[in-house]
Amino acid sequence: MREITKIYIDGEFVTPHGEDTFDLFNPSTEEKIGTVRLGDRAAAQAAIAAATRVFPAFSRTSKQERIDMLKRLSAAVSARAEELNAAMAEEYGAPRYFIDFSVPNAAASFLHMAKTLEEYDFTRKIERAEVTMQPLGVVAAITPWNSNYGFICSKLATAIAAGSTIVIKPSEMSAIQTQILTECLHAAGLPNGVFNIVNGRGDVVGAEFSSNPDIAKVSFTGSTAVGKQILRASAETLKRVTLELGGKSPNIILDDADLDEAIPAALIAGVMNSGQACIAGTRVLAPESRLPEILERLKSGMQAMKVGAPNDPDVRIGPMVSQKQYDRVQSYIRLGREEGAHILTGGEGRPEGLNRGWFVRPTIFTDVTNDMRIAREEIFGPVLVVIPYRTEEDAIRIANDTSYGLYAYVYGADIDRARRVANRLESGRVSINGAPHEPLAPFGGFKQSGIGREYGVYGLEAHLEPRAVLV
Repeated sequence: MREITKIYIDGEFVTPHGEDTFDLFNPSTEEKIGTVRLGDRAAAQAAIAAATRVFPAFSRTSKQERIDMLKRLSAAVSARAEELNAAMAEEYGAPRYFIDFSVPNAAASFLHMAKTLEEYDFTRKIERAEVTMQPLGVVAAITPWNSNYGFICSKLATAIAAGSTIVIKPSEMSAIQTQILTECLHAAGLPNGVFNIVNGRGDVVGAEFSSNPDIAKVSFTGSTAVGKQILRASAETLKRVTLELGGKSPNIILDDADLDEAIPAALIAGVMNSGQACIAGTRVLAPESRLPEILERLKSGMQAMKVGAPNDPDVRIGPMVSQKQYDRVQSYIRLGREEGAHILTGGEGRPEGLNRGWFVRPTIFTDVTNDMRIAREEIFGPVLVVIPYRTEEDAIRIANDTSYGLYAYVYGADIDRARRVANRLESGRVSINGAPHEPLAPFGGFKQSGIGREYGVYGLEAHLEPRAVLV
């Protein structure tokens, strides 16, 4: 049983102000594995004060000094990869393939930002003006539970590269992971107060970060509903915001697609991270002319995906993170049937042979129209809907008929045609034929999938303000 009793403020592990606690569970077994003591508004204010105090000096550090810090942070995270992996497996239950990706990805985020920084010119001449890109001030990062290491490290890396100090509120559901990661970051030896990490509730610590006048920017990853609350709170002091929010990504299979390649790729996109991913391609758009064949392949492919705990390397889909999330996914499966959709595979309850743990039966709905709630709302679990289309124009119309616009997927043999389709999609990113993540390309959403961009030079400039000096 783990008891997390410290938060990290001004370079030290300290006991948080406030006495509320939160229970931690292993989602594969439903067993309680620990508790975390939560910070309150006073703890959040102490973290902000530390970051505010050190900001003037840190903002004047050289580019090379910050590059060196980023490299030290990367090495410190990599050094404890085995412990970080074990904590993620126990506390989150992600499949082994996702766990094995997470720590290297988190460590690499510092190196990607160091590379961006090396090539970035903070000073430019525009006629008589000298324009310099200035750090904003203290940044607040609020991160979710579905990729704890990645979100903390990428937001921290960007703030440091910009010359800003940062306060971080991770999900309290990831406290064991956060504790080990914080120890790694502490070992990198950054100046005290540059980064501060406070476990706490969103409506307490997150609310303080969003409203406190000493915070210059909020960078949030999470649900659209919470993002709107943060935007409203931040407006009072005109904070800069980066919001990476929900998605209902279209998975478009064009009529010339090689189904031997497209179907496995579409399924992976649909159930990545056990379906607990904002970029999951959960709306499969299939041409009517090939619908029977596509449905048959989707069904057999989904049924072949093993569900279970992370100790089995063959598992592709792990548990939902909590009882609440399990119940949410079950409610959407019931809703789909009530709306008139038919279950191709899956359904309510746990998969056969799993009598404990928050495991969901991977589910595919057919006879779905794009106006159904299961086609419009983010379920955040391994639940896909198949929507038929008649023409390419029809596919594009359906794909864009959503309040979201974070990610999209296109599969087709004719690459030029696939590009033309991709260029008409209202989405922050489009992957063609399973193209992998590009860590230096901008990431963020159209419409209600968010505001602003992260990663690379676009993420860096979202943490900078241009100042012109006229001579």
